[in-house]
Amino acid sequence: MQLFVNDLTVIDFSYLCPERGMVGESWIVDIILDGRLNEQSMVLDFGRVKKQIKRIIDGAVDHKLAIPAEHPYTHVVHNDQHDTLWVDFMRPHGSSIHLYCPADAFAFIDAKRVTMASITDYLRAVIKRELPENVDAIQLQLRAEEIPGAYYHYTHGLKKHDGNCQRIAHGHRSRLYVAIDGERDQGVEQHWADTWRDIYLGSEEDVVAIAQLQRSQQAATITDQSHVGYSYRADQGLFELAIPRQENYLIPSDSTVECIAAYLAQQIKQQYPHTRVQVTGFEGVGKGAISHA
Repeated sequence: MQLFVNDLTVIDFSYLCPERGMVGESWIVDIILDGRLNEQSMVLDFGRVKKQIKRIIDGAVDHKLAIPAEHPYTHVVHNDQHDTLWVDFMRPHGSSIHLYCPADAFAFIDAKRVTMASITDYLRAVIKRELPENVDAIQLQLRAEEIPGAYYHYTHGLKKHDGNCQRIAHGHRSRLYVAIDGERDQGVEQHWADTWRDIYLGSEEDVVAIAQLQRSQQAATITDQSHVGYSYRADQGLFELAIPRQENYLIPSDSTVECIAAYLAQQIKQQYPHTRVQVTGFEGVGKGAISHA
């Protein structure tokens, strides 16, 4: 017997890629359970699937930075005293990425690359440990939202958030709608999608000099000329990041979806000062904010 749940959850996370750098993603999760009927004449109660398995998936990947643990660029050092990790991703040509964060901010994927397949294997192993005996197998399908227009991948951190959004490197794959005088402008949408392709959206108030970061030996040679440094303390601990300048975009506010939509509306308004601008910004799948200028 098979039990299925489509659209069980959406995992919003970022991952490290040798070519693209730090990539924000939003993947929809569908699930199929193979098993025998239990004493309730069910494979598993839908309520338990939606709560327990969703919780396991969210706890394993959602709002984390996925690390390709077997890639040669990956270097990890554990600070036992604070349960904090230095993670260095040593891409060449001044494009290395460096983090110092609580261990819970990372998901280590036993693969050379983070892909839908490697994340699926990782999640299947995590979920299987907590399934009842009558469930024999689990099938997971990860898929991206179908977006007919412009979209972009971004990574950020929200230090004022009281949940996992405070982690400095989690992200989203997000569509974008822009209307000028009530008419959608796909050219403007695509311009900003291109500008923010695989970008880190950082807040100006979180920027620090590279020399102030808790750097590992791997990060000893990076400078303010090549990288932007971020540091903040939130409820979960100290979060620090050094990201290549060419993969970074600074905004003057927090990087909540509300602030992102407002920033875009203001920037577009400067280009079209005598028009009404509406920006609908998305944070992953099916949620976001609308701003007018």
